[in-house]
Amino acid sequence: MEFKKEIANNLNQLLEKNYDAEKGYKDAADKVQNTRMKQFLEEQAQLRYDFGHQIKSEIKAFDGEVDKGGSVKGSMHRAWMDLKSAVTSDKEENVMEEVQRGEQSAIEEYNEVINKSNLPATTKDVLTQQRDKIQQAQQSAKNWEIVS
Repeated sequence: MEFKKEIANNLNQLLEKNYDAEKGYKDAADKVQNTRMKQFLEEQAQLRYDFGHQIKSEIKAFDGEVDKGGSVKGSMHRAWMDLKSAVTSDKEENVMEEVQRGEQSAIEEYNEVINKSNLPATTKDVLTQQRDKIQQAQQSAKNWEIVS
């Protein structure tokens, strides 16, 4: 029983980070003027929404209770607050720098959970796929800076 509770707690932490990232991306997409950037940010928000549903399914598989949205910390994750601030600066490169920073934080958090030895293979696969997509988003943000 303790095993299931520990996994559910770890997954809820990732779920909360995905809630924060989704909200950060949505807020940024609402404020940027560049249509390509807006589309990228909206796609990332949708991806994080989808990740949340996948993680919720995993939590339920371990008979855990799903956190309903940031109630643990009560406010957005610091990395995504920085994204919101970057949007107000009106510089596209600042927005993408903050996306990179937020995604790096997410990658590290995913790696912590993925590397736990007690994680079942099916859950590890779901989280690895999500982490890989986050890495792709981070790379897209880096590439954006190069072409800007």
